[in-house]
Amino acid sequence: MLLALTACSEGPTPGKVAASGARWQPRPGTAWQWQLSGRLDPSVEVPVYDIDGFENSAGDVARLHRDGRRVICYINVGAWEDFRPDRDDFPRSVLGRPNGWRGERWLDIRRLTILRPLMERRFDMCRDKGFDAVEPDLVEGYANDTGFHLTAHDQLRYNRMIAGIAHERGLAVGLKNDLAQIPQLVGDFDFAVNEECAQYDECELLEPFTAGGKAVFHVEYAVPTSRFCRTSSRLRLSSMLKTLELDAWRKRC
Repeated sequence: MLLALTACSEGPTPGKVAASGARWQPRPGTAWQWQLSGRLDPSVEVPVYDIDGFENSAGDVARLHRDGRRVICYINVGAWEDFRPDRDDFPRSVLGRPNGWRGERWLDIRRLTILRPLMERRFDMCRDKGFDAVEPDLVEGYANDTGFHLTAHDQLRYNRMIAGIAHERGLAVGLKNDLAQIPQLVGDFDFAVNEECAQYDECELLEPFTAGGKAVFHVEYAVPTSRFCRTSSRLRLSSMLKTLELDAWRKRC
C-alpha cells in the first residue's frame, strides 16, 4: 500500500516540500480522508489526510508521511476560537458576532496588520510540524452576518493574503467553499475544499479548479452517495460522505 499511495502523490517526497522549495500540487480525483475530531485513525488507505493543525503533533504528521501520505493542516482563519492556545493573542476589537459554532466569533478581516502576524504564527506551526498544505477555514465572512461591514473586496484581499502566507512557507493552500469568488481566486490557490455542493446544486462552479489540474476535495453530509457520486466522477471531484462531527467515519464514492 505504501507504494500505491506514494504513486498517487505528485511532487516531492511528503514532508520535504518546504525544504525543496517546491509546493505539492494535488490532482483532480485524488482520494482523501478528513478527520477533525476524535483520536486520529491513520489506517484509511488514501494518499491525502486533512487533520486539525493544533490537535495533532509533528509525530502524527510524520507517521502519516511514513505511510506515503500527504497531510493538510486545518486552521480556522476567519473566526476566533475560545479553545485554541493562542486565543488571548486576538484583541477584542477584531472579534465579531458568534458564527453558530460553539466558542467561535467572526474576525474583522479588514484588520490585516493585526491578523497577519497571528496567521503567520499559525502557519509557522503547520510548517514546523511537517504539514504539506493548509486548509484555511471560514474564508467567506463577507457573505455572513459577522457584525462588520465586510465587502467582497475585503474578502478577496484577505484570502490572497492567506494564500501568500502559506506559499511563503512552501505550503500548498486550499480555497474552502467561497464559490462566488472562485473565478478571481483559482489562480491563487492550489486546490479547493468544498462542503455540500451537491446538496445545493453548485458543483459545476468548482470546475475552474479541475480544469486547471487542481484537486477539489469534496464532502456531503446529508445527501447519499447514490445522489452525488456520478456527478462527482464526471466533474473529477474527490468526493465522500461524512458526518458533521468529521470523525474517522467516511463513505467514499
